[in-house]
Amino acid sequence: MTEQVKLIATHNGNFHADDVFAVAALKHILPSIKLIRTRDLNVIAKADIVLDVGGIYDPKTDRFDHHQKGGAGARENGIPFSSFGLIWQKYGVEICSGSKEIADSLDKNLVSVIDAIDCGHVEGVQTGISLSQTISMFNPTWQEESSFDECFNEAVDYASRLLTRFIAAASGGINAKEIVANAIEKAADPRVIVLEQYTPWKTTVLRMSQNALFVVYPSETGQWRIQTVPVELGTI
Repeated sequence: MTEQVKLIATHNGNFHADDVFAVAALKHILPSIKLIRTRDLNVIAKADIVLDVGGIYDPKTDRFDHHQKGGAGARENGIPFSSFGLIWQKYGVEICSGSKEIADSLDKNLVSVIDAIDCGHVEGVQTGISLSQTISMFNPTWQEESSFDECFNEAVDYASRLLTRFIAAASGGINAKEIVANAIEKAADPRVIVLEQYTPWKTTVLRMSQNALFVVYPSETGQWRIQTVPVELGTI
């Protein structure tokens, strides 16, 4: 059976992190897509998914713009949704293989930050070169004759790789938390936590155990190691 090709429309010309990451996110769950970058409303109307253009937010019909009057809503913490956040609300859990916990982690650490910068809601956002600025630098400069569409595709490939690593990191952190929590619960002596394999443990131990003094785990060499539990994160 031939796979159905999904037609995705977004705006042409200069691009930002929100539309780049929105397309990258969709490519994780849609095996076959055709991307059109345009502002022609007749073309946009025929698309299966429309993001960051068109003036409509309607997740039921896969319309994900936030530029219309009044925007497209905001999170409880006040950060407005850009096209990436709107896509993530509907498809984030699916992109993260059904894990709401991983999807929520990415929304907190990646999606909402890109949304905030795109919408000008920068209070609390770290200064310096941001991921959003990095993506914007894929746009051709005035001295270059590169195609905006070709540069957009390069940015999407870059964002897709980053998104994969963000998902892997969030998954690793969540799985580590479960392993360490189980070891704390099963500890014969609450002062000594024994891990059957090495996993990041400090945050979970400090949060869940007031009695733990040592953590024991196997090293890559096959020998066992012991570490003292710090008083707080960042201390020895």
